[in-house]
Amino acid sequence: MSIEVRSLTHIYNDGTPFARVAINNIDLTIDDGEMVAIIGHTGSGKSTLVQHFNGLLRPTSGSVKIDGVEIGQKGVDLRTIRRKVGLVFQYPEHQLFEETVWEDVAFGPRNMGISDEEVRGRVERALRAVDADPSLAQRSPFELSGGEKRRVAIAGVLAMEPSVLVLDEPTAGLDPRGRQDLLGQIQRLQAERHLTVVFVSHNMTEVAQLADRLVVMHRGEIVMEGPPKQIFAEGEHLQTIGLGVPDMTALMQRLRAKGWDLPASALSVEEAEQAIMAILTEEARVGAGADV
Repeated sequence: MSIEVRSLTHIYNDGTPFARVAINNIDLTIDDGEMVAIIGHTGSGKSTLVQHFNGLLRPTSGSVKIDGVEIGQKGVDLRTIRRKVGLVFQYPEHQLFEETVWEDVAFGPRNMGISDEEVRGRVERALRAVDADPSLAQRSPFELSGGEKRRVAIAGVLAMEPSVLVLDEPTAGLDPRGRQDLLGQIQRLQAERHLTVVFVSHNMTEVAQLADRLVVMHRGEIVMEGPPKQIFAEGEHLQTIGLGVPDMTALMQRLRAKGWDLPASALSVEEAEQAIMAILTEEARVGAGADV
């Protein structure tokens, strides 16, 4: 399922002395099945943008189309749109409220008016999709660890069986193991369900690991867009707008500054290791030839 944003502007408190332009004249297309990361400094408009994707916010001007349907038009059923576009907020565990995990995940499907049997199937599939232990189903969601709560909250969105999954800072507050587990689940879900995934993140290593394409926002506008390698090769530009680069890209850029003939960007430890070893191997070969 695709998302098309055209000339989108959102002004908070429009028409008052407190008016503030959050996003300005945004054009963006996200293709079916794509994994897109939206990055930017705090206050750049990332969260405001993604809340337009399922109609939580209405444009001040411009349009948003989901699979060709302009969701701001009169007569469009936003409940249907929100079933197709699942939005997981930052710290989604704050959205948990039922007595048991099962009831929490079942809440959305029940409101769709489907049969009890279909609700049961959706809950079971959603919990399996996030690798939640079956024993969690009858526990209170408030007794779970931070990582378990995050999985349950995501399962509640997946139980609606959306075609688009939008995640706002999905790993915020998790420990390193929890972050890696969740990132792996997102990758697997996207592949298995052919989801279109849009996620907001401050973590450059995460976006390098997950995203097909990066959208860089600054002061409410898109200032860069492209594959991770292309964007992170512009490290100096990113720094001017308050962003960094993945750790391995930073290492490569420091070595380049010292005269090493390395690529401008590396997105993983394996990629950096391969590039550095190629240089060392070549130097050893040349040195051996000189000795002869």
